[in-house]
Amino acid sequence: MTTTDGEWWRPGVLYQVYPRSYADSNGDGVGDIPGLIDHLDHLEWLGVEGIWLSPTMPSPNADWGYDVADYRAVSPDYGTLGDLDRLIDEAGRRGIRILLDLVPNHTSDRHAWFVDSRSSPSSEHRDWYVWADPKPDGSTPNNWVSSFGGPAWTLDPASGQYYLHNFLPEQPDLNWWNDAVRDEFDSILRFWFDRGVAGFRIDVAHAVIKDALLRDNPPATPDDDLVARIFGQRAVYNANRPEVHEVIRRWRRIADSYDPPRLLLGETSVHRLDDLIPYYGRGDDELNLAFNFVFIESAFEADVLRAVVEGTEARIPTGAWPVWTGSNHDVSRFASRWAGGDPAKARLALLILMTLRGTPVLYQGDEIGALDTELAQGDILDPVGRRFWPAYVGRDPERTPMQWEAGPGAGFTRPGVRPWLPIGDAAAHNVADQRPDAGSMLNLARDLIGLRRENADLSGGTYRSRPAPAGAWMWSRGGGATVAANLSDAPVSVETGPGRVAIATDRSLDGRSVTGTLELGPWQGAVILAD
Repeated sequence: MTTTDGEWWRPGVLYQVYPRSYADSNGDGVGDIPGLIDHLDHLEWLGVEGIWLSPTMPSPNADWGYDVADYRAVSPDYGTLGDLDRLIDEAGRRGIRILLDLVPNHTSDRHAWFVDSRSSPSSEHRDWYVWADPKPDGSTPNNWVSSFGGPAWTLDPASGQYYLHNFLPEQPDLNWWNDAVRDEFDSILRFWFDRGVAGFRIDVAHAVIKDALLRDNPPATPDDDLVARIFGQRAVYNANRPEVHEVIRRWRRIADSYDPPRLLLGETSVHRLDDLIPYYGRGDDELNLAFNFVFIESAFEADVLRAVVEGTEARIPTGAWPVWTGSNHDVSRFASRWAGGDPAKARLALLILMTLRGTPVLYQGDEIGALDTELAQGDILDPVGRRFWPAYVGRDPERTPMQWEAGPGAGFTRPGVRPWLPIGDAAAHNVADQRPDAGSMLNLARDLIGLRRENADLSGGTYRSRPAPAGAWMWSRGGGATVAANLSDAPVSVETGPGRVAIATDRSLDGRSVTGTLELGPWQGAVILAD
């Protein structure tokens, strides 16, 4: 596929870095930007073309960076603006772009805007947030609930009004009906784009607009998704509002005004494909990429994943581009969630992610098959985990430090330093041991990325479903590549047509000639290129 520099993300692979857990350069137990710079050679060797950084902006860390106190600065935990500029330059020399995380739905309650907003009902920034009077009985303005549990409203005793927070009370929601808020974020986007940032991953992109009338959400029904059933209501009025598309189109116009255009990658946490696809707009006027949570949340089963992928392919606008991921800072790692710690299943998940039509996003540690870290209650820092322990341990198990080598500190921090979260099993999964091992997960990841880069069918070819036995899934990419995946405990025989195995999860199959039929063992997959 031929792309312009503005479409570098189509054939490329993105890599998410959780900065607090990637590399600690100064021995304080917290990852930082200089530590990431020190490891750019790893990412260049791996072959990624873009890095998405989870929030790097100043924050009191009530929600670990997703409560922003200043949108035009870098958290002292991670370094300085100068360090970020250096990261952009050093990554650029290696052909890697930098994406930042933008949190437009809410700020920290310590942001200067909210401090002013709550100071007086007549303050300059009062209408920058969602304030509402109590009901006559003093109760909350409506029945909305927070994604982190409890009411989505907190009473401000001084003014007698409630303010809205769809997450923690320390994360008040901005009022996106206010033109001043929209103008301010236009300026924030330009501030970072002008510094060379290649784009943004946009936090809760689907939820920045709320119903102007603050109507009650309807009760959940047995047919609703699990999240709605847990909270007892469907988020009809506090998320996924039709007016949000006006905001996204506005951001897209700004992103496209740059040369090359900047990338907008949305966290679109909706649970039906029919709700996801509208975030692509016409295919060229809203998000460039919209995360597919229907896929992420699916069972690791052939028929289930096939249905999601083919449902996406059938719905996505002409010219638009899917994005696929199996892990992130909020979602259990695919090596644990999908694979249950089974290396064969983890390798197969990696092969699937790398060979679908669309942009793959790896989360740090996916390339070495890192697992969620088992944590004690006293280790938990995530506010959701603290609230719901032990029914839900929160998101810390997937946020623990990157495992660069075996031994104390795991190469993340200096031996003897206590990291901000405990380190997982670095002896079982680390970069240093896997890099010289041609059969390792790390080299499988690198070789799959390299094959995508070399093969136009895999980087940009169309997706076409192929017949496969029960428990297996097979598809073609373009005119010359076929992918076969056996997601079952029994061997299968797949009719691939003639060619050769370019890469298989069992590397002993690499280079094997295929006359038309390929035998795959349990949880094996292969990429076959036509002769």
